[in-house]
Formats: sequence, structure tokens, C-alpha cells
Amino acid sequence: MQRDTLVFDLIRKELERQRRGIELIASENFTSLQVMQAMGNVMTNKYAEGYPGRRYYGGCEIVDQTEQLAIDRLKQIFNIEYANVQPHSGAQANASLMLAILQPGDAILGLDLSMGGHLTHGSPVNFSGKLYQPHSYGVTREEGIIDYTMLEAKAREVKPKLIICGASAYSRDIDYKRIRAVADEVGAFVLADIAHPAGLIAKGLLSSPFDHCHFVTSTTHKTLRGPRGGVIMMGKDFENPFGLKDPKGNIRMMSSLIDLAVFPGTQGGPLEHVIAAKAIAFGEILTDEFTAYAKQVQSNAQAMAKAFVNRGYQIISGGTDNHLMLIDLRNKNISGKKAEQVLGIADITANKNMVPYDDKSAFVTSGIRFGVAAVTTRGMKEEHMEFVVNAIDTSLMNADDANLLAKVKKDVNDFMSQFVLYPEMG
Repeated sequence: MQRDTLVFDLIRKELERQRRGIELIASENFTSLQVMQAMGNVMTNKYAEGYPGRRYYGGCEIVDQTEQLAIDRLKQIFNIEYANVQPHSGAQANASLMLAILQPGDAILGLDLSMGGHLTHGSPVNFSGKLYQPHSYGVTREEGIIDYTMLEAKAREVKPKLIICGASAYSRDIDYKRIRAVADEVGAFVLADIAHPAGLIAKGLLSSPFDHCHFVTSTTHKTLRGPRGGVIMMGKDFENPFGLKDPKGNIRMMSSLIDLAVFPGTQGGPLEHVIAAKAIAFGEILTDEFTAYAKQVQSNAQAMAKAFVNRGYQIISGGTDNHLMLIDLRNKNISGKKAEQVLGIADITANKNMVPYDDKSAFVTSGIRFGVAAVTTRGMKEEHMEFVVNAIDTSLMNADDANLLAKVKKDVNDFMSQFVLYPEMG
């Protein structure tokens, strides 16, 4: 068969793009080489509808072992009783979980997308806002932290079936205990979507949701540094409160309802090659090396935040507890859209993002989001954050100076040459 040089040439160009630039998109990271290698393996050829030991196809004895290994390692990471590793993404994980516990039209309460939340937490353009009755809470205008008083008042008003905590652009730890208390008061489930801080939670650097939240979902990339995918977890399994029974008349456990909601509820055959890569990534997370990595991520984020504050930038909430920060650019007289474009010219990748109480549209925005998980994987330490922030500041403050941006780009490329990405790939 003739080699498809067009596609492989594009893949090589993408490798070079990743190598020469500074990757600051908070939801991105670089997997290990072995994780990538696992994603291109023969398990992509295997259909395996169902679960280990309970498949609808023959020939699943090997993929059963791989998937069970991924489950066991994930349970060990978080010291939990239940994990489903089949969701194709974080959005799929959330869709499956909601299918398991909600009926169409049920009220849900999540952090508003414009305040740092996620599409799947009730956005009107997403399934979560179309199938269910969405309500939202926000952050305080003064401090930029979750407004728990607003959350509690809204929960008492609308009595949601599900309260969602977690965010895509929020830099502070979350008070899961307080959220669970109001959920118990109004009779709601609590879902913690820890897609962004999961790697830090895994190493005890942030509060764990498992003692207080009924359900936890996550992506497997971002700070977990695995392949793109999703998972659903529970700290402890429990009998479903709906009175649903299995064919033998026994009350079904929640794990059973969730498994059914993933398959056949929202997905068909699992991606066993990706699950193999998840298993490898989970094994990496269990090492001391990953502990050191997670601590470095947190330290780098705090060093970056300090460098921005020293240059007069306004970080929402004043700083960061995790791997990311959201910056309000209005005092710098540049929009998020323009900032993203300018930084791209300098080979610095970031994304525009709405800030709380933004006066610009989601297509323009007043803010920009930065994350350090990927540059930490490249080997950067606290002292390197000064160069990164200086390059960002120089670019943004000289947004229309093509010559200066070209110089910054060269400086960035030279700087990144000391942090070789995938040297094994030549």
C-alpha cells in the first residue's frame, strides 16, 4: 500500500509547530512517547462492546485485561471504589452520567460558562442546556471566586436534581463540602467535573471531591497527561435511589446505572487502543516522577501569576491554586481575540476567554487564559516563567509592530530549542 505522504507530512509539520512554540493552552499537554505509541496499536482493530468479562463480541480476552488494568490503576490513583474508563471525552462522560441520573427537563445547576464554567454544565447551546432545565451560579464581582452564597440561594430556589461543580477557566480550589451541604438540603446529587485540576488532585495538592461529591468526571489529558478521553468515577458505590432492579429483583447499584448509560446509553464500542494508552498514563501517574511533575506545575503557575501581576496584569481572583490563570486584559487596552492572534504570530499559543461580567462577546472577549501543564512537561521551572511572561507582555504591548513580533518569535524559538520535545522522533 502506498504511503500517504500528504498526511504524514502534515503530522511532521504539527510536530515542528509544537516543538518551536510555547504551548499555554490550559487544556493541552504533551503525553509521553509510550502513551502516543499505545494509541497507534492493533487494539484499534478490536470491537469490544460491553465491559471486561461481559462483552457482546468474541476475542476480547486480551482487551479485557487492558481495560481492567486501566480501571484498577485509576481506582488506585484516587483510592476509589468505581471507575468507568470508556467515555471518549469529558463531554461524553458528563452526558453519560446525566443520562444515568436525570430525566429530560430535570433542573441542573452549574457554573455559568461566562464565569469560567463548561459547555456541558448547562450551556443553552449544549445537550446539557437543551435536554435539561439549566440554571447557573457565578463568581463574585469583587474577588472573582465562586459565589457560594449565590449557589446556595439558587439551589434553594430551583431545587435542582444535580449540582455541578468544576470549571474550564477557574484558578482556585473548590469547597466541595459546602456544595454537598446545600445539595443534601435540597435533595440534589453533586457532580464534580475535575477535568482541569485532576492531576493535582491525584497527588493531594488540591481538595479531593471524592469525600463530598456523589460523582466525579474528568478528561484524561490536561493535567493527567494522558490521551484524549474521559472517565467517570465514584468514591463509594451506592444503591440507586430510583428503586431500579436487575432481572433477579436486586436493587441496582449506581455503578450499574452508569455503566449502562455509557454503553449502550451514549456510546457503542469502546476505543480499546485509547484505553490502553489511558492505562499507561495512569501507571505514570502512580510514580514519584509524576508527583514531582504535579508540584512543579503548581509552582510554575504561581510563578507565572506573580510575573503577570508585577507587570500590572489583572488575574481573575488575584492568583491561582492550580495550573491555570484567567487574565482580564481591559486595563491593557487589547481584546482577548487580538491578544490570541498577536501571540500566535510570536509562536505563543493561548486562547481568548470571556472574563466574569465581560462586556465583549464570546467571539471577541476581554480575557485570555494561560496554563502551564504543557510547558512544565517540556521541562520548564519557575525561573523560566519570567522569560515566558516577558515575551507575552512584549508582544501584547507592541501588537502592531511586525518587526518586534518577528524578533520575539525568534527569541521564543531559540528559547524552546533547549526543551526538546520527543527527541526520539528525530
